Amino acid sequence: MVALSQAPLLRPLPDDDPDDAEALDAYSAAVSSAAERLIPSVASLRVSRQVGGWTAAGSGSAVAIEPVGHLVTSAHVVAGSGRGTATFVDGSELSFEVVGRDALSDLAVVRTAGGTPHPAPFGDAARLRVGQLVVAIGNPLGFAGTVTAGVVSALGRSLAARDGRASRLVENVIQTDAALNPGNSGGALADSHGRVVGINTAVAGIGLGLAVPIDRSTRRILDSLIVDGRVRRAFLGIVGGTRPLGDALAERLGRRRGLEVVQLMAQSPAAAAGLRVGDVVVEVDGAPIEGVADLQRRLIGDAVGRRIDLRIERGGELRSVSISPVELAV
Repeated sequence: MVALSQAPLLRPLPDDDPDDAEALDAYSAAVSSAAERLIPSVASLRVSRQVGGWTAAGSGSAVAIEPVGHLVTSAHVVAGSGRGTATFVDGSELSFEVVGRDALSDLAVVRTAGGTPHPAPFGDAARLRVGQLVVAIGNPLGFAGTVTAGVVSALGRSLAARDGRASRLVENVIQTDAALNPGNSGGALADSHGRVVGINTAVAGIGLGLAVPIDRSTRRILDSLIVDGRVRRAFLGIVGGTRPLGDALAERLGRRRGLEVVQLMAQSPAAAAGLRVGDVVVEVDGAPIEGVADLQRRLIGDAVGRRIDLRIERGGELRSVSISPVELAV
């Protein structure tokens, strides 16, 4: 006979730590508050486009912005289409037309006919930090917004964009682990205060999403799309990458990086001005240049058709070069 020991009595677990409960409540409250603030401003877009003689349907999300009646979405959502229908969670359904589309930033603006969509408040993606709570809000179905929450998992990512022969890197893209559902492209990425800091654009992998940041550069792009229907960009004809500066030059300039010219296109404005592979651009019109994003920011809008002054480092010496950019053809 085998003697069996008496099974230990199961003791009840102690109550949850009050601090844990408060943290959970704070997290839930932040997500719920952001969702309640933004869901009425996020629309479901339905578009149709001609593909090889067939009519194909597409969908995505969009966010209401100022001025009233305008919505921002992803350029790929409305690619090949000039109009469609926007549906909000209150059941209102408004026709829209595409005002402007910029494939090189994956942003587009549409304007509704009638109705007064409530504009969403905008934040500044430049203030985001890795680990910060963000909320992804879309409207793939039209009558019930979808909400997922997560954190900023990386900042400063790049997203390649192309329009015809032209290509560009969308800089400072936000990577988040807030899952993106089908139809969420063009929807809002918001901070915990319900301010839009990005426009959801792509799935980067399992459990990862990318968003185009709402910052000074993208605000200028949106303004151009609303006013002109397009974005004018200056073309220099260089391909560059970030390069550390020597200690002496870094101390002189007060910064440690510049933009190295790694490729120079033949018969381009940069080649005509005498720029060489290996030159390091440190300023454009007196503004510091530390990477591709800084240069791209200076080449939007009024840089087309006027001379711009570059300050470059070549062989350890600083030089000035004047270039007359042409408009980037797409």
